[in-house]
Amino acid sequence: MSRIAEPLQIRNTTFKNRMIKGAMSEALANQVGQPNRLHLGLYEAWAKGGLGCAITGNVMVDARAKNEPGVVVLESERDLAELRQWAKLGQQYGMVQLVQLSHPGRQCTKGINRETVAPSAVPFSPMLATTFGTPRELREDEILEIIQRFARAAQICEKAGFEGVQLHGAHGYLISQFLSPLTNKRQDQWGGSIENRMRFLMEIYQAVRAATSDDFIISVKLNSADFQRGGITEEDVITVFKAIDAAGIDLIEISGGTYEAPAMAGAKEDKRKASTIAREAYFLDFAEKIRQQVSCHLMVTGGFRTAQGMNAALESGACDFIGIARPFAVETDLADRVLVGQDVRYAVDKIKTGIPMVDKMAIMEIIWYAAQFKSIAHGKRPNPKLSPLKVFCSYVTGNLKAVIQGQINSRKSA
Repeated sequence: MSRIAEPLQIRNTTFKNRMIKGAMSEALANQVGQPNRLHLGLYEAWAKGGLGCAITGNVMVDARAKNEPGVVVLESERDLAELRQWAKLGQQYGMVQLVQLSHPGRQCTKGINRETVAPSAVPFSPMLATTFGTPRELREDEILEIIQRFARAAQICEKAGFEGVQLHGAHGYLISQFLSPLTNKRQDQWGGSIENRMRFLMEIYQAVRAATSDDFIISVKLNSADFQRGGITEEDVITVFKAIDAAGIDLIEISGGTYEAPAMAGAKEDKRKASTIAREAYFLDFAEKIRQQVSCHLMVTGGFRTAQGMNAALESGACDFIGIARPFAVETDLADRVLVGQDVRYAVDKIKTGIPMVDKMAIMEIIWYAAQFKSIAHGKRPNPKLSPLKVFCSYVTGNLKAVIQGQINSRKSA
């Protein structure tokens, strides 16, 4: 039996195999962020394909802070019936489901929300400043409120029947913004030293743990690096990993990068060491290093393309789970095939529209795959040859409609 086919138990939940679908944006919710039958169709396709665990796309804890149109928002029990259907679907096929809870902070395109907030009022780089506005610095009472929003959302997830949640602390979202000295310039207890900068993450974890039962799984997604000059240092990253591990976290997913330096999308692939390229995974070297520092379960996502490479990573002890994301957008049965030794069929290259400014950003690595998800959700086959330019034009049109509708709603509520 291959290592990837071996089961593993966390708390009272058994993962039937070691393959986890990493979080990817589905963009299938309606204007107010409600889950629907399309989410069920998409996740059932993956469940039927033998997947051991699926981590959902971003689920926002605040309707005032959405990272994009079509994202699910979880503030109350408004959609508890739909969430229960979603959770039950996974149980039906033996697929564990972790809900990724997130707050985007400053990482929201202009016009989606009334304003953007962040640890500090740090603008984006000139290349992205036309798309992302300068945020307002959060007050302490707002920070405390957001912490409780994470806890409340996790509590609802458990009530719905999900096995656990993942706190999104990577890729430049709000938790990641607090951790990085590039985006956190605060001089109070939430900024400065790494102990202060990681306080937001630690308080969220403690609040979520207090709001849920002992059987509920809590995981976190963390950057191994920001890949930006002046970003979080490796020493500080190790401090964060050790602290959240000591606090009792069940699983850490290792990733890296932000919208301004999208390493998670493979942008740094050509600069990796030859030995790392041969072993496929982007962040495996860091996983081997941090494995000596923490005792919780580790998951590495990004770059895996062969059954041999996945099994080798597990055999090395560097990680306990293999995370795969983008290939699942075009191969819903990927898990079943990898479990019998087959490899990824479609190693999709970087998605390019031909528009230089757009292609330098990570946006196409999100929306092209979201377009595939929509097809799968409707019961259609994914299309590996789907035109990136066509997808981008459709995305821009949809964003404009969402902005206009948001302005109309704001006038009505004024």
